[in-house]
Amino acid sequence: MDLTVFAIPAFTLLLVVEWVSYRFAPDDDERGYAVKDTATSLTMGLGSIAAGLGWGLLTVLAWDGLHELTPLRVGNTWWAWVLVIVGVDFFYYWEHRAGHEIRLLWASHVVHHSSRHYNLSTALRQTWTGAHHIVFIGPMLLLGFPLTMVVTSFSINLLYQFWIHTERIDKLWKPIEFVLNTPSHHRVHHGSNRQYLDRNYGGILILWDRLFRSFEPEGEPVDYGLTKNIRTYNPLRVAFHEYAAIARDVRAARGWRTRFGRVFRGPGWQPAVEAAEPASVAARATA
Repeated sequence: MDLTVFAIPAFTLLLVVEWVSYRFAPDDDERGYAVKDTATSLTMGLGSIAAGLGWGLLTVLAWDGLHELTPLRVGNTWWAWVLVIVGVDFFYYWEHRAGHEIRLLWASHVVHHSSRHYNLSTALRQTWTGAHHIVFIGPMLLLGFPLTMVVTSFSINLLYQFWIHTERIDKLWKPIEFVLNTPSHHRVHHGSNRQYLDRNYGGILILWDRLFRSFEPEGEPVDYGLTKNIRTYNPLRVAFHEYAAIARDVRAARGWRTRFGRVFRGPGWQPAVEAAEPASVAARATA
């Protein structure tokens, strides 16, 4: 069951509460909400829900097919729920990491990093092209977990990540910060500061980042957005600007190896022979 749709009223209430908090207790750094930025984030969120009707159906059908391919079956028990929630979070970590390290996937994920503000509305700035969930979360179905458990666990993972998109919560108790993804950890993830790039990919657990050496604690103030910001509030440009940049780079590339690299290497990748030449590689996100 996709719980995110049912959570929309709660999302709306918490957005209002956070906005009011900035009205009565402004941030010293003039952070908070900006009308055009927030409107773009909400539009991207609504568009993601609409697009998700198609992608979601495709994903569920593919996952159901994967479940039918395996002889493994896991029952609906409390320990199975623990395993599936942790397992989905593990595979989400690798999906998220791939979304930063493979440019074609980055073209989808860059949407979420395109705001220079960091508040609860930023959590709703989501992609309209998210079919890669099929590949990365699919192994949970092959391991025998029921479709309903996997879909619900994936929804729980996304719901958890809503509240960590805020600057109104400082660092928490150290044991919590060590195990769980928190606002402090996720602020780092949205930072374009050099030391914050490509860090803190975890969904619910930050332990994966500690284990796979992608963890970075919050230190200096975070500069949100992309290393090359797109400077637009047009939802269509926000949704598809990196796909357009990939197409331009592929057309201009010399040879199939370079074309392949423009699509499947990292967002900032340059072929050695072209390293000194300007390229139209689009904005790369805060990792």
